[in-house]
Amino acid sequence: MAQEADEIDIMINYHGGFEKIDRKNSRYPYCVVWTPIPILSWLLPFIGHMGICTSAGVIRDFAGSYLVSEDNMAFGRPTKYWKLDVDKVCGTGSAAWDKAVHDASEEYKCRPHNLCCDNCHSHVALALNLMRYDNRTSWNMVNLCLRSLIHGKHVSCVSFLKTWLPFLMLTGALVTFILTLNLH
Repeated sequence: MAQEADEIDIMINYHGGFEKIDRKNSRYPYCVVWTPIPILSWLLPFIGHMGICTSAGVIRDFAGSYLVSEDNMAFGRPTKYWKLDVDKVCGTGSAAWDKAVHDASEEYKCRPHNLCCDNCHSHVALALNLMRYDNRTSWNMVNLCLRSLIHGKHVSCVSFLKTWLPFLMLTGALVTFILTLNLH
């Protein structure tokens, strides 16, 4: 019973609806989700792969050129999620949210992937801009990266380790190497 409570968070919005975060089944309604990219996230743990979820929690992510996947993130299951408030969407709540996620996904199905300029973060930014989330149309990959780092919650202790342990191990090895050089 306690395990079920750990795996499902029930969040109630102001309209009385229930959105359930179901970690076991990777359902994160109204969330931006994140997972590390091997090697890149090990060196820079604030950089990773991002997706956005529908009101039902279905994950959409720009997984590569001309490819927006559904419930199959390019680098594995989410390790972090950032819950957004559907009441901050301009329009009719969940319908406007889902339309923006759909429209952004359709747009990105026609785009080549570019790691530095037009990537998974850009796909999420377009969805948030289309829904005018928080009355803004200036969402971009940089502010999403920072906000996800600050506001994102790790799915579990294991996901925390998956995100940070490789970085800490590499940093420790680098420090040890530098100290060894300085001792000679």
